[in-house]
Amino acid sequence: MALSPVDRELLDRCLTAKPRAWEDFVDRFLGLVIHVINHSAQSRGIRLSPQDVEDLAADVFLSIVVNDFAVLRRFRGESSLATYLTVISRRVVVRELLKRRPGAELTDADQHHAATASAEQRIMDRDEVDRLLEGLEGSEAEIVRLYHLEGKSYQEISAALGMPENSIGPTLSRARAKLRAGVDSATQA
Repeated sequence: MALSPVDRELLDRCLTAKPRAWEDFVDRFLGLVIHVINHSAQSRGIRLSPQDVEDLAADVFLSIVVNDFAVLRRFRGESSLATYLTVISRRVVVRELLKRRPGAELTDADQHHAATASAEQRIMDRDEVDRLLEGLEGSEAEIVRLYHLEGKSYQEISAALGMPENSIGPTLSRARAKLRAGVDSATQA
């Protein structure tokens, strides 16, 4: 299935930083991303909390906006945008599940996708995340750095920073919201 006119227009609006384009994009594809998260976890026998689902969805959308929407700029339109985003979402989710559960069994294809996506994404994300981290302070910046750049688990971050493990997820969510707000204001400027 080719790129629909509705998705082409939405993609163009995002790439040219039109007002409300990113919000419309998230509204349109949030259900798809959550479905990919739930399906990927369920097919591997992994139970996710609502916070885990929210964190994974934020990871997927963050991977889309880094480097000025580099993921969307690479889209060639040879499939539907939903199909393309399903592949991107699955790669991000599998990579994150692998980080969170290093002993979880993944298929060879999953491991290949996770390794490839992880290497590509870390190279692309590093500069963008470093730039975005400048907008955060103190423990928020440190938690984002440890989680996204060093691949540390909540437990490892808790031990390294001496803060309760159940504070890591909410702090990451707040930091991501600030990062998204920074990205949104930068794209509207």
